Amino acid sequence: MYHLFNFVQQHYTVLNEHDIRQHQEDDISRISAVLSTSRVHACLLLRHYNWSVSKVHDEWFADEEAVRKAVGLLGKQVEISNARELTCGICFEVYPRKAMSSAACGHPFCSSCWRGYIGTAINDGPGCLMLRCPDPTCSAAIGQDMIDIFAYCEDKKKYTHYLLRSYIENNRKTKWCPAPGCEFAVDFAMGCGSYDVSCNCSHSFCWNCTEEAHRPVECGTVAKWILKNSAESENMNWILANSKPCPKCKRPIEKNQGCMHITCTPPCKFEFCWQSRQKALVDLHNMQTKKLEKLSKTHCQPESQLKFIIDAMLQVVECRRVLKWTYAYGYYLPDHEHAKKQFFEYLQGEAEAGLERLHQCAEKELQVYLDAEVPMKEFTDFRRKLAGLTRYLQNNS
Repeated sequence: MYHLFNFVQQHYTVLNEHDIRQHQEDDISRISAVLSTSRVHACLLLRHYNWSVSKVHDEWFADEEAVRKAVGLLGKQVEISNARELTCGICFEVYPRKAMSSAACGHPFCSSCWRGYIGTAINDGPGCLMLRCPDPTCSAAIGQDMIDIFAYCEDKKKYTHYLLRSYIENNRKTKWCPAPGCEFAVDFAMGCGSYDVSCNCSHSFCWNCTEEAHRPVECGTVAKWILKNSAESENMNWILANSKPCPKCKRPIEKNQGCMHITCTPPCKFEFCWQSRQKALVDLHNMQTKKLEKLSKTHCQPESQLKFIIDAMLQVVECRRVLKWTYAYGYYLPDHEHAKKQFFEYLQGEAEAGLERLHQCAEKELQVYLDAEVPMKEFTDFRRKLAGLTRYLQNNS
């Protein structure tokens, strides 16, 4: 809690669909090469062991026979009977041998029944990734090669989709971003301390519990806080939503109009912005998509030279997120730890006041430079001030 607003070193990678597919293909190729097996078998092995390359290595070299049995991989292909005609094990119709197909086990089924069997399994959901031979006495695995031969085009797409999603959902090192509609995933480096993750969609979440990012509060405290708030009366929810203490004098202030800019009552008269991370995100988006270009043209400076403004607004977003969760941290501090609680409240107050100074500079003072051209020295002084406030919050709060 001594440095509330410090950014942590990134220890994860955000993946789009292309990245996920490439990682998956690389892992399959690695297993195929090391175990001298087909890519189809490598994929089945990885799927069985939740896409853990190290787990496949360990289990295979410890007891290959046991692994083959568990996954449904036969040591060698069993050929279909040489009889001229064979009976399909599903429809019991008799077909010429050339019209029959089998998995590695050699149990014969007609093409029509294979299509129906595979199509039904795929349309039933992701369980199709663990498909076995239709013969009830057989456990031979059905892999991508059989899917490619017998599945209809739409079913192949579904199978590929399930396979791609399983790489994220069954892999302990990866997770989907929990933001609604987001299609990014995150590859996380375990054992790095902080669980904070920020997706490319701008949603920040905790890798451990997938709730909104809540550093410096522990996941257990967050769970209690969420449960407490969900059980509170409408009156308490209203208080939490509509009032907050003034960062300077700590008196509660009610927000009863739409404007986010608040002025505390006399004699304090401290001016600050109602704590709203969502509004800070909207401001950041507007700056990135609209205002930065205008500012660049007005002051004849390349956008790359205006990065200090984006850095400041990113800091505001992060600070508002951290401050939100400090209230939960403070609420659960033991009452008998008076000194610790007092010191925490002091740090919280300093952090709030510092944040408001940065927000004022990044919003109110910046507006002057958006509206009109000013002397270069004046703009340089503004740059120095805003960058200084940003660094202060990063390093000293």
